[in-house]
Amino acid sequence: MELDHLLRDAVRRLADAGIPSPRADAELLASWVLGLSRGELALKALTGLEVSGADAERISDLVAERCRRVPLQHLTGSAPFRSLELRVGPGVFIPRPETESVVEAVLGQLRRLGEEGIRRPRIVDLGTGSGAIAAAVAAEFPAAEVHAVELSAEAVAWARMNFEVLPDHAAQVTLHHGDLRRSPELLGELSGTFDVVVSNPPYIPADMVPTEVEVREHDPQMALYGGGEGGLELPFAVVAAAEELLRPGGWFIMEHAELQAGPIAEHCAAQPLLESVHTHRDLTGRDRATSAVLARAQRGDVAKWRA
Repeated sequence: MELDHLLRDAVRRLADAGIPSPRADAELLASWVLGLSRGELALKALTGLEVSGADAERISDLVAERCRRVPLQHLTGSAPFRSLELRVGPGVFIPRPETESVVEAVLGQLRRLGEEGIRRPRIVDLGTGSGAIAAAVAAEFPAAEVHAVELSAEAVAWARMNFEVLPDHAAQVTLHHGDLRRSPELLGELSGTFDVVVSNPPYIPADMVPTEVEVREHDPQMALYGGGEGGLELPFAVVAAAEELLRPGGWFIMEHAELQAGPIAEHCAAQPLLESVHTHRDLTGRDRATSAVLARAQRGDVAKWRA
């Protein structure tokens, strides 16, 4: 079958199934099977490339899976995130483009620390999931000492794979398997020494079930629902953990839902050890992250300056 005809059939089937981006999904699936970029695929389609029977059947099978709303990233086994192609699949949260804005804010803070003379800043990603944030920071700021915490055994397996295939120039990421709520104990003597804490924790309220089939049926519930009133149990736990993990003057940032910006900012402002609370907007102008600084006042044994 000619590639152009194969793509047209795939687009029609995906559109009939209600897939929001049928053309893009058809091209991405075909590109993955044929080992071509989307640009190369478009050129081959124009020149009448004949697709082998085996490849045509494979593309058709993947289109059928996508029509059943299996996430595209599960079918290809990868998800783009900044400069990386992350390995993802069942059991791990698929990284979203809006989280890239959080990484950009982290990188900005790391650059400022460099200007202040901190040449090897220490950073931890709480609830790393696929490892997206930690991996991106390691790849784009290799001078950092990067740690990541994750509770789900399935997500840990995906994160470990992503950390193992980072570019040669990237920083090594130390992965800790455990509950982010117990991260101060989990990280032991490192607690109280981090320059940056970052997190994209579960935060969806229990009564706000996602409308997207791909999210509702395929993203792990552990990675979606924040618990407590308004889904704020785990976000507030991140704030508490950050207070324990940061050195005096250290900075943290956390992604959250737009409607949670106010309550989270108020919660942070109410903590006596936090200051400079700031709400960050994503590329669409929505309030999607909050940052704060740990006051430089000493906190007894918990506040340790790094040697």
